[in-house]
Amino acid sequence: MPRFAANLSMMYTEHDFLDRFAAASADGFEAVEYLFPYDHDPAELRRRLDDHGLKQVLFNAPPGAWESGERGIAALPGREAELRSAIDRALEYAEALDCPRVHVMAGLVRPDTTPAERAEHRDTYLANLAWAAERAGAAGVDLLIEPINGRDMPGYFLNRQAEAHAVVREVGASHLKVQLDLYHCQIVEGDLTTTLRRDLPTGRVGHLQIAGVPDRHEPDRGELAIRHLFTVVDELGFDGWIGCEYRPRAGTSEGLGWLNDYRGESA
Repeated sequence: MPRFAANLSMMYTEHDFLDRFAAASADGFEAVEYLFPYDHDPAELRRRLDDHGLKQVLFNAPPGAWESGERGIAALPGREAELRSAIDRALEYAEALDCPRVHVMAGLVRPDTTPAERAEHRDTYLANLAWAAERAGAAGVDLLIEPINGRDMPGYFLNRQAEAHAVVREVGASHLKVQLDLYHCQIVEGDLTTTLRRDLPTGRVGHLQIAGVPDRHEPDRGELAIRHLFTVVDELGFDGWIGCEYRPRAGTSEGLGWLNDYRGESA
């Protein structure tokens, strides 16, 4: 049966961030993820996890100047020293929170990027990920890369599943994997059942995420046959976590009917 993690950056926003751990636990979640932990002392986050019996399963490495619009730096030439510092900081938090996965964002590229410039971005990306994966591997942490759709994040360097898997194969590091967000994948390329059946058995997918398409609300809202997809994931024996990275239409707890129904059916 798939295991679900509450994304505390998008869910439970009716509560202050540190109070979202308790709210998620009260709704039966056993794990959490979120974008960034760096505004909080790791000891305080660790206490919230322990107090509520939660596992931390994912967060992002520092992404550059997020408030100024940056969305990662791993594929940006000239930012290598900053990327290395960001990875070291992320791994410090991962150790403190016993978190086995860190997502490394690639960054944005200009729409008029030439083929030669894009090749330079890709070379930078591969080199940075190779260094970072070796560093993470020594700490027992998996690094993840995630294709993101260009509607939500115009200019993001990595958009398609095949591109992500090609990067992972080329880097050749066992601790570098793909974060498959079914929301992004449906918007960019669709064919989710085939994608799951093709990619999950490779062992290169380290984490799944879900949200309804097209509005990123509850996963049973919109065009995804979410129960069918859960069945496919289950049949394929995926033993990782599925992050619930969606924006509830109203209150978070009130919108969990899809999850409560699924739990009841699978009991």
